[in-house]
Amino acid sequence: METMSVAAANLDARITIYDVAAAAGVSTATASKALNGTGRVSSNTRARIKQVALDLGFRPNALARSLTRKRSFTVGLLTDDTYGRFTLPVMAGISEGLIDHGVSVFLCAIEDNPELAKTHVDAMLDKQIDGIIATGKRVDRLLPVDLTHLPIPVVYALTAGPDDAVTIVPDDSQGTREAVGHLIRQGRRRIVHITGPASFRVVEERATAFTEKLQAAGLSISGSAIMRGSWSELWGHEAVNVLWSGSDRPDGIFCGNDQIARGVVDALRERKIDVPRDVSVVGFDNWEIVAEQTRPPLTTIDMNLKELGRQAGQTLMRLVNGEAVEPGLWRMPCTLVVRGS
Repeated sequence: METMSVAAANLDARITIYDVAAAAGVSTATASKALNGTGRVSSNTRARIKQVALDLGFRPNALARSLTRKRSFTVGLLTDDTYGRFTLPVMAGISEGLIDHGVSVFLCAIEDNPELAKTHVDAMLDKQIDGIIATGKRVDRLLPVDLTHLPIPVVYALTAGPDDAVTIVPDDSQGTREAVGHLIRQGRRRIVHITGPASFRVVEERATAFTEKLQAAGLSISGSAIMRGSWSELWGHEAVNVLWSGSDRPDGIFCGNDQIARGVVDALRERKIDVPRDVSVVGFDNWEIVAEQTRPPLTTIDMNLKELGRQAGQTLMRLVNGEAVEPGLWRMPCTLVVRGS
């Protein structure tokens, strides 16, 4: 029993900055400067002390660190995307961007409920978080809470923000040009765009870019070249039924999201139309669980949401540190992911 007690005591013993300093053969002040990234310490000494701390399993006291620097080393992530389709990759990028800063992220789902949103914001302020990243499921809608007069910095990612804030969104027009350009390079000349509801800003942005890209390539645009509906596989099926009921059938289809594209591919296969030999199909989102399971696997546009989140996290840290950051709308480039369709 005595041996077990001693072992338990050893397990509970916390490695301190004094232990790190002694093991590294430096003063406590030098060890502290090296681990906190402050003061004048040579790069070799800093690296050696960090390695010693890692080998010993040293973990800084978060409470002491927050009191010393007057920071909590936590940020809040507010979202109305309760399904998580967009928020989860954004959060993964935020966490990746903040890990080197020793900052933790608290996710709060606020749905479309203003009272719930205010409750979460008040709780975050009570915990003295360093800043907030607001994100959501639509780039043309504000979250149901006013974040403009908070005493901490706020960055908006994949949701609408005020003009004097940093708002980071995917470049939907550039992504559209990548998709249509790919279809043109595949030799497609009768290209249509099957997309979501006209009430979404991204739908109109992509429709404009789609038209401009075809015109620049000298391709004709019929009155039915842009078909607006819902963000669903069912709409993809229905759109194909409409297109194949006429004589002017497309040989290239650009879809507003991967769910529509999957419905299009399934509907074409049911009609014994080979994809991509007879018709090429490109989606938008690169939702891998949909794109990779489509047959054939779906060529699509990746909005690079993880990178968008990483940029949001790093931008928030710059604001927290008092650095000057240019406000406004930041558009992050999208990437074409070529698969089998």
